[in-house]
Amino acid sequence: QVQLVESGGGSVQAGGSLALSCAASRNTSDDYRMAWFRQAPGKEREGVAAIDNQGDTRYAASVKGRFTISQDNAENTLHLLMNSLEPDDTAMYYCAATRVSMLAIQRLGIMTQYFSYWGQGTQVTVSS
Repeated sequence: QVQLVESGGGSVQAGGSLALSCAASRNTSDDYRMAWFRQAPGKEREGVAAIDNQGDTRYAASVKGRFTISQDNAENTLHLLMNSLEPDDTAMYYCAATRVSMLAIQRLGIMTQYFSYWGQGTQVTVSS
């Protein structure tokens, strides 16, 4: 079991930056792959970025080159740095953990059904 708590959301103008964090209740680096998801009103939850303990990552095409996922294993914390934000990035952002391999994630995508543990979410609003 792992509990996840996100922080760092807020409101920003288009072109701005925000940094999200997710604190885990235990060390996840050995057993879990971590990811960020987002869900906008009326839309399905989508995977944004994923990372494993080797630093291997996968990004959704819509955020590649603008968002950076990282994790601090010593602090049991996952991060998402979001640059060049656009109004379409407005959503509730969630962190999540899975035991599914990074190989599967890289081949098949950051799929909601892979992830067993979820945080409560943090709101990101980007105005034009």
